[in-house]
Amino acid sequence: MSTAAPEAVAGARTGLAGALVVPATIFVAIGLLGPIAILFRYSLNQFIPGQFMVDGLTIENYVKFFTDPYYINVLVRTVRVAVICTLACLIMGFPLAYVIARTQSRFKNLLVMLIVLPLFVGNAVRAAGWMTVFGNRGAFNASLMGLGLIDQPIEIMFTETAVLIGIIAVNLPFMVLTLQSVIEGIPRNVEEAAFSLGAGPSAMFRRVLWPLALPGILAGTILTFILAMNAYATPVLLGGPKFQMMGPLVYGQFAQQNNWPFGGAISFILMTATILLTVAAHLIVQRRYR
Repeated sequence: MSTAAPEAVAGARTGLAGALVVPATIFVAIGLLGPIAILFRYSLNQFIPGQFMVDGLTIENYVKFFTDPYYINVLVRTVRVAVICTLACLIMGFPLAYVIARTQSRFKNLLVMLIVLPLFVGNAVRAAGWMTVFGNRGAFNASLMGLGLIDQPIEIMFTETAVLIGIIAVNLPFMVLTLQSVIEGIPRNVEEAAFSLGAGPSAMFRRVLWPLALPGILAGTILTFILAMNAYATPVLLGGPKFQMMGPLVYGQFAQQNNWPFGGAISFILMTATILLTVAAHLIVQRRYR
C-alpha cells in the first residue's frame, strides 16, 4: 500500500500534465498544421488565368520553380542573406550578451531594456527609418558630403547591403537575449578556474565558454536564421522591386498575380529549405562539439 500511493500520485500528475498539453496541441494543429496542409494541397493544383485555380494533382508548380533560373537565384539570394545576417548577429551579439550577463552594474536592467526596446517598433517602421538614413539625401550621405568626404551620394538604398543592415538590426536583439540567458547560467568560477590553470582569454573562450554556451548559440542562430529567411517588410522597403527574396515573392504570387498554386509551391519550398538547412546546421554543430 505504501508503494502504490506514490505511483498513483505520479500517474495523476502525468495525466494532469497531459491534459494541460492538449489545448496547446489542438491550437497548433488547427493554427499551423492545418494551413500548411491546405497550402501544400493548393500547390498541387493548376493555375489557369481567368479560372483562378483548377483542382488537380500535378507537380508542375515545383518543376516551374526549379527549372527557372530566376526563381533559383531568388532562393540562393535568400539563403545567402539569411546566413550572412545570422553570422553577423552571432559575431556582434555574443560579446554584448556576455557583457550584459557578467556585469554587476545596477544599470543591468536598463541595458536589457535598451536591447528589448527596438522590439516594440514594427519592422516596417524600422525599415522606413533606415530609408531616411540611407537615401541619397539621407543622414548618412548628407553627413559625409557635409564633411567633404564624398562628392556624390553613395548608393545604399535598394541594394543587398541595405537589406542586410536592416535585417541584422531587426534580428540582433533576439540573438543577444537568447545568448544572455544562457551565459548567465554558466558559473563564473568555471572561467576563473580556466584562467588559474594557465588558459588565456582565447583558450578559455574556445574550450570553456563556447561549448557551455552552445545551446544558446544554436537557439539564437536558428531563431535569427528563420526570421531572416522569412523576412518581408525589410527586403520590400530597403531592397526595392528589383531585389527579390522569397518572402516578397510569395506575397506577389498570392496578392498581385493571384496565382495561388504557384504561391503555395513557393511557400512550401521556402518552409522546407528553412527546416532542412536549420536541421543540417544543428546536426553539424552537435557532431563537431559532441
